[in-house]
Amino acid sequence: MERSQCLGPSWRRNVRPPAIQSYASGVFRLRANQLKQMKAKEYQAVKDCLAQINDGVGQLSQSIKELRRMGQDRVENFMWHESNVQTWVSTALTDATTCIDGFSGKAMGGKLRAIIKAKVLNVAQVTSNALALFNRFAARHRANGCNQ
Repeated sequence: MERSQCLGPSWRRNVRPPAIQSYASGVFRLRANQLKQMKAKEYQAVKDCLAQINDGVGQLSQSIKELRRMGQDRVENFMWHESNVQTWVSTALTDATTCIDGFSGKAMGGKLRAIIKAKVLNVAQVTSNALALFNRFAARHRANGCNQ
Protein backbone atom coordinates (compact mmCIF):
# COMPACT_ATOMS: atom_id res chain seq x y z
CA MET A 1 0.00 0.00 0.00
CA GLU A 2 1.27 3.50 -0.76
CA ARG A 3 2.50 5.73 2.00
CA SER A 4 -0.15 8.36 1.32
CA GLN A 5 -2.85 5.73 1.79
CA CYS A 6 -1.29 4.39 4.99
CA LEU A 7 -0.55 7.55 6.90
CA GLY A 8 -2.55 10.09 4.95
CA PRO A 9 -1.26 13.58 4.22
CA SER A 10 -2.68 15.14 7.37
CA TRP A 11 -1.75 12.58 10.02
CA ARG A 12 1.57 14.22 10.84
CA ARG A 13 0.00 17.65 10.96
CA ASN A 14 -2.48 16.32 13.54
CA VAL A 15 0.20 15.00 15.91
CA ARG A 16 0.57 17.85 18.32
CA PRO A 17 2.94 17.47 21.25
CA PRO A 18 1.35 18.39 24.55
CA ALA A 19 2.97 21.18 26.46
CA ILE A 20 5.28 18.66 28.10
CA GLN A 21 7.37 21.10 30.08
CA SER A 22 4.39 22.91 31.57
CA TYR A 23 2.74 19.55 32.09
CA ALA A 24 5.67 18.37 34.18
CA SER A 25 6.21 21.63 36.02
CA GLY A 26 2.55 21.64 36.98
CA VAL A 27 3.05 18.39 38.85
CA PHE A 28 4.85 20.04 41.73
CA ARG A 29 4.08 23.57 42.76
CA LEU A 30 5.07 23.47 46.37
CA ARG A 31 5.34 26.64 48.34
CA ALA A 32 8.72 27.49 49.80
CA ASN A 33 7.40 27.21 53.34
CA GLN A 34 6.10 23.70 52.61
CA LEU A 35 9.55 22.66 51.41
CA LYS A 36 11.19 24.15 54.50
CA GLN A 37 8.83 22.25 56.78
CA MET A 38 9.60 18.89 55.21
CA LYS A 39 11.59 16.31 57.06
CA ALA A 40 14.62 14.78 55.39
CA LYS A 41 12.68 11.65 54.33
CA GLU A 42 9.85 13.76 52.91
CA TYR A 43 12.28 15.95 51.00
CA GLN A 44 14.07 12.91 49.55
CA ALA A 45 10.77 11.36 48.45
CA VAL A 46 9.79 14.58 46.62
CA LYS A 47 13.28 14.89 45.13
CA ASP A 48 13.17 11.28 43.88
CA CYS A 49 9.70 11.79 42.46
CA LEU A 50 10.79 14.93 40.60
CA ALA A 51 13.68 12.98 39.10
CA GLN A 52 11.26 10.27 37.93
CA ILE A 53 8.90 12.85 36.41
CA ASN A 54 11.80 14.57 34.65
CA ASP A 55 12.90 11.22 33.22
CA GLY A 56 9.32 10.68 32.03
CA VAL A 57 9.32 14.08 30.33
CA GLY A 58 12.46 13.06 28.46
CA GLN A 59 10.83 9.81 27.34
CA LEU A 60 7.70 11.62 26.15
CA SER A 61 9.84 14.13 24.26
CA GLN A 62 11.63 11.24 22.53
CA SER A 63 8.26 9.74 21.63
CA ILE A 64 7.12 12.95 19.97
CA LYS A 65 10.34 13.14 17.97
CA GLU A 66 9.83 9.53 16.91
CA LEU A 67 6.27 10.27 15.80
CA ARG A 68 7.60 13.04 13.60
CA ARG A 69 10.23 10.72 12.13
CA MET A 70 7.51 8.15 11.55
CA GLY A 71 5.70 10.63 9.31
CA GLN A 72 8.84 11.37 7.33
CA ASP A 73 10.20 7.84 7.00
CA ARG A 74 9.30 4.97 4.72
CA VAL A 75 6.33 2.79 5.56
CA GLU A 76 8.69 -0.18 5.84
CA ASN A 77 10.10 1.32 9.03
CA PHE A 78 6.73 1.82 10.72
CA MET A 79 7.11 -1.11 13.10
CA TRP A 80 10.51 0.15 14.26
CA HIS A 81 9.07 3.58 15.07
CA GLU A 82 5.99 1.99 16.64
CA SER A 83 8.15 -0.06 18.99
CA ASN A 84 10.20 2.98 19.99
CA VAL A 85 7.12 5.08 20.80
CA GLN A 86 5.53 2.26 22.78
CA THR A 87 8.72 1.69 24.75
CA TRP A 88 9.26 5.35 25.61
CA VAL A 89 5.66 6.09 26.57
CA SER A 90 5.53 2.91 28.65
CA THR A 91 8.72 3.99 30.40
CA ALA A 92 7.22 7.41 31.17
CA LEU A 93 4.20 5.63 32.66
CA THR A 94 6.50 3.47 34.78
CA ASP A 95 8.34 6.60 35.97
CA ALA A 96 5.07 8.14 37.17
CA THR A 97 4.05 4.91 38.89
CA THR A 98 7.45 4.66 40.59
CA CYS A 99 7.01 8.21 41.83
CA ILE A 100 3.62 7.38 43.33
CA ASP A 101 5.03 4.25 44.96
CA GLY A 102 7.59 6.42 46.74
CA PHE A 103 4.79 8.03 48.73
CA SER A 104 3.21 4.82 49.96
CA GLY A 105 4.77 4.99 53.42
CA LYS A 106 3.79 7.29 56.22
CA ALA A 107 6.96 9.37 56.01
CA MET A 108 5.12 12.36 54.55
CA GLY A 109 2.22 14.34 55.95
CA GLY A 110 -1.21 13.34 54.72
CA LYS A 111 -2.27 16.53 52.95
CA LEU A 112 0.97 17.13 51.06
CA ARG A 113 1.26 13.45 50.14
CA ALA A 114 -2.32 13.45 48.87
CA ILE A 115 -1.73 16.56 46.73
CA ILE A 116 1.43 15.17 45.14
CA LYS A 117 -0.06 11.72 44.57
CA ALA A 118 -3.15 13.23 42.94
CA LYS A 119 -1.06 15.31 40.53
CA VAL A 120 1.24 12.42 39.63
CA LEU A 121 -1.73 10.08 39.25
CA ASN A 122 -3.16 12.54 36.74
CA VAL A 123 0.14 12.45 34.83
CA ALA A 124 0.01 8.64 34.83
CA GLN A 125 -3.59 8.61 33.58
CA VAL A 126 -2.87 11.04 30.75
CA THR A 127 0.23 9.06 29.78
CA SER A 128 -1.75 5.82 29.82
CA ASN A 129 -4.40 7.39 27.60
CA ALA A 130 -1.72 8.57 25.16
CA LEU A 131 -0.31 5.05 24.98
CA ALA A 132 -3.77 3.58 24.37
CA LEU A 133 -4.47 6.09 21.58
CA PHE A 134 -1.14 5.37 19.94
CA ASN A 135 -1.72 1.61 20.15
CA ARG A 136 -5.12 2.08 18.50
CA PHE A 137 -3.52 4.14 15.72
CA ALA A 138 -0.82 1.48 15.20
CA ALA A 139 -3.38 -1.34 15.13
CA ARG A 140 -5.42 0.45 12.47
CA HIS A 141 -2.27 1.09 10.49
CA ARG A 142 -1.40 -2.63 10.56
CA ALA A 143 -5.00 -3.63 9.75
CA ASN A 144 -4.81 -1.53 6.59
CA GLY A 145 -1.84 -3.59 5.43
CA CYS A 146 0.62 -0.76 5.96
CA ASN A 147 3.19 -2.65 8.01
CA GLN A 148 5.33 -4.05 5.23
